[in-house]
Amino acid sequence: MHGQLTLINTIAAGLGLALVLGFLCTKVRLPALVGYLLAGVIIGPHTPGFVADAGIAAELAEIGVMLLMFGVGLHFSLDDLLSVRKIALPGAVVQMLVATLMGMGMALWWGWDLGPAVVLGISLSVASTVVLLRALESLGILGSMTGRIAVGWLVVEDLAMVLVLVLLPPLAGFLGGVAPDNGAGAESVWSTLGLTLLRVGGFVAVMLLIGRKFFPWVLWQVTHTGSRELFTLCVVAAAVGIAFASAELFGVSFALGAFFAGMVLRESEFSHRAAQESLPLRDAFAVLFFVSVGMLFDPYVLVNEPVHVLGVVAIIIVGKSLAAAALVLALRYPLNTALTVSASLAQIGEFSFILVGLGAQLGLMPDEGHSLVLAGALISIALNPLLFKAIGPLRELLRAHSLLVRRLEARDDPLAELPRSTEAKYLSRQVVLVGYGRVGRRIADALRAVGQPFVVADQNRDIVEGLRARGMAAVWGNAGEPEVLIQAHIANARMLVVAAQDTLSLHQMIETARTLNPEIRIVVRSHNEDEAERLMAEGVDTVFLGEAELAQAMARHVLAPPASGAAAPAVHAT
Repeated sequence: MHGQLTLINTIAAGLGLALVLGFLCTKVRLPALVGYLLAGVIIGPHTPGFVADAGIAAELAEIGVMLLMFGVGLHFSLDDLLSVRKIALPGAVVQMLVATLMGMGMALWWGWDLGPAVVLGISLSVASTVVLLRALESLGILGSMTGRIAVGWLVVEDLAMVLVLVLLPPLAGFLGGVAPDNGAGAESVWSTLGLTLLRVGGFVAVMLLIGRKFFPWVLWQVTHTGSRELFTLCVVAAAVGIAFASAELFGVSFALGAFFAGMVLRESEFSHRAAQESLPLRDAFAVLFFVSVGMLFDPYVLVNEPVHVLGVVAIIIVGKSLAAAALVLALRYPLNTALTVSASLAQIGEFSFILVGLGAQLGLMPDEGHSLVLAGALISIALNPLLFKAIGPLRELLRAHSLLVRRLEARDDPLAELPRSTEAKYLSRQVVLVGYGRVGRRIADALRAVGQPFVVADQNRDIVEGLRARGMAAVWGNAGEPEVLIQAHIANARMLVVAAQDTLSLHQMIETARTLNPEIRIVVRSHNEDEAERLMAEGVDTVFLGEAELAQAMARHVLAPPASGAAAPAVHAT
């Protein structure tokens, strides 16, 4: 009986070995993710010893992708998605096109036919959402402007890949593969494209128009039962069930369906609790995703086709990164944003595996191509954490030795400095407000209500353009860069208020502000007590800790003298 328990064997072997190897990797200062991938290689079919069930591992990994994307959706609003559309949409489309052409060119140079070359190129052009999210969460920048750009970029890639997967079968005959039985004429291609766009549009409409009301209502009803088990079950069922239904009814991917499920459940006041309840499951199944990737890898491809493997890895890590960085800089975003987005895209994952599998079924992908894509995925995923660590040193190196980079950062941008017509009240004794998100917007409203002049510094060009159009003083850029705070006239400011979520640049902001204005008062937000204590030690005047401030506000309300008469229901935003 025990020999037939393939599900239990796969979970036990995968998680157990991932724990051991992940622990050992952290001890030698390697990312734990490398250990998870190695665990998959060891229990995979291409190495001797115990072999786990690859099919079961792949299905478990798919659950992990659903739960992870669901968790991201719980923290990613529609406004966040729309706020980065001007960079994510053109950036993702152009970057995918450039990477596809690079992959096609390399495959044609090897002597491949056009069809396999197209499939290989597209498979190298799309990054793994799971890998990206783990990297952004570990850096603490998932909610920052740069994090929103990267996530929005990959959402566009996911939507594009949905179209590719649907259109590839009817186009297989034109590309030299095996055409489906129903034929693949021009009318079939256009009808398939139209039907796909209609289904995806219908899915988005249903989720945003109906789901935003219905699913939070369901969560509210379950909460009224007082059962923690039912609440957790509701959250997991919503993530997996909506993802499955969206794939079956609308033809979108599991990951995209789960992402939108999280976005609509975000409308519920219990979204934070839902994220916390699903966190352990998300982490466990995400580990199984990386284990399943390792199981697909055949180490012998490194011996049999080393040059081809190097070419694939070069396109993924170097070619895609350079294309993405050039696009971000061309859209007039800072060098730090360009490097972070580049590192985010310097890997491939789940959609690439699905595409090469479909290509093999259609006669558009040789066995060698399948092995090359898997090798490129494994190597790029293992190296991805190191690329993120290299962003800071690389940025300083480029600034020191590249005249072009210095010119790009010093280019004349009207949004990067206050207009000459700015009133004097915004240039002295003003408040410099970093970040105009949900928190920053409320602070700005309060300052405006009492007549306190302030200057907003934000990394979102659309936000700065909108503020300028409304007659407000605002500068665009990363406030971690001294030039941005200088343009906000920090040297003459009364106070610096940091409402943004980007904690990586926080220390640089504090150092710049103290250097240029030793008497300035600094107020920041924090997410945990340890970080708050470190900030106070660095000389920050006031640190607002989310949970602590919420508790104090509720305590003040409880202890306040009762008002005469019946109290009206009220919602207090904190």
